[in-house]
Amino acid sequence: MDRDDILKRLPAVSRLLDDPALAESLARWGRPLVTDLLREEVDRLRARIQAGKGAASVPSAVEFASAVASRAEALLAPSPRVVINATGVIAHTNLGRSVLSSAASRRVAEAAACYLDLEYDLEKGARGDRMVHLDGLLQRLFPGRSAIAVNNNAGAILLALRALSRGREVVVSRGELVEIGGAFRVPDILAASGAKMKEVGTTNRTRLADYEAAIGPKTGLLLKVHTSNFKIVGFTEETSIRELAALAHAKGLPVVVDWGSGDLIDLASFGVRDELPVATLLDQGADIVTFSGDKLLGGPQAGLAVGRDDLMKRLRRDPMARVLRLDRLQIAALRETLAAYVTGRAAQEVPTLRMLSLSSAEIGRRAETVAREACRLAPRLAWRLEVGVSRPGGGSSPTGEIATTLLAIEDPSGDAGRLEVRLRRGDPPVVARVNDGKLLLDLRTVLPEQDAQLSRCLASAVATSG
Repeated sequence: MDRDDILKRLPAVSRLLDDPALAESLARWGRPLVTDLLREEVDRLRARIQAGKGAASVPSAVEFASAVASRAEALLAPSPRVVINATGVIAHTNLGRSVLSSAASRRVAEAAACYLDLEYDLEKGARGDRMVHLDGLLQRLFPGRSAIAVNNNAGAILLALRALSRGREVVVSRGELVEIGGAFRVPDILAASGAKMKEVGTTNRTRLADYEAAIGPKTGLLLKVHTSNFKIVGFTEETSIRELAALAHAKGLPVVVDWGSGDLIDLASFGVRDELPVATLLDQGADIVTFSGDKLLGGPQAGLAVGRDDLMKRLRRDPMARVLRLDRLQIAALRETLAAYVTGRAAQEVPTLRMLSLSSAEIGRRAETVAREACRLAPRLAWRLEVGVSRPGGGSSPTGEIATTLLAIEDPSGDAGRLEVRLRRGDPPVVARVNDGKLLLDLRTVLPEQDAQLSRCLASAVATSG
């Protein structure tokens, strides 16, 4: 059969839809989607035949059904997918950062399924303010200060710069003009806010005198940015928040600090020694501190700004506050997360803090159990435990290294990269790392209820490696 004959015999979509066997097998996907996919499949096949790359015969209705079902399944499969994070990076940006607590997860599910008094004052029977659901908890955590929550920390700092210094100059150290993941750059945020950047000092040294020399009649505020994802060492100097605040306040200017990581408690005992609690920065003189909700705080994606009441009122009144506001699910999750801190139960309830607090010995015991079970299922598995480090992640604590125990797996073929690929493409996907020819898994970031799954995934990947 030549190409023209094949093209003439390609069925019309309407005829395929009338085929009882095909219609029955594809009914689960819904007629509108099936119609579109059948049309695309016929068009795709016609184009391939015309280009001389198509089939030698006309596909049957069953073959069309199989092709359409495969495309429908791929299109409608759950996404994003649940993965097992065995990297040891706790607030892993590419994997969704912090895992929500059980209480926060339950509240999100409830909030998603029902109507809420999100912006409705039940007492007055009138429109309310969605920040009321967070205000009480934030006032407990930051007495005497006001706050606002928006969709992320980039939004929080954008709102602060716009509300307090739009059309004016913002003085910032050259060494703090950072870029973080996703090409977020401080100069770009400054430009988007309508403020004018006035950089001072050098990459490695910025003195108080540099800020003082830059202050003039057009200055709106002094900005300090936490270099949370890198560290400059050696011949360096930076101005402290306390020094900066004293200078700014003497000139009648506010100091805004972009702290990013957003830890609410001292994490030094967990091995994170280069991050300060937000309250400490406020006590040192910062007028506003902005930070993330889904990094070291351990909540949902959010950005918070906390500080002087008069300045925070300006942020709340700015039209951009509405553009950046949180939705009901974020508010529900953030409220439950903040409640854990207010009640003193955060270390036990917030998964990010629990992961930070795990000892190397605890992780080692779990890793050994996982390995032994995987070895029972796949006797060829070669493993051992090694000393290693976990990281807080999320662009926080660049020098933070937490002692851990790694499960090191050697691929029977000698190619650990192949084993990593098989795990990553498995069900569920397992994300690990390869170093020195070994596959390394850190169970600090594997949820305890995923241990059995991880054993099965390891065994399956090793069993198919030959």
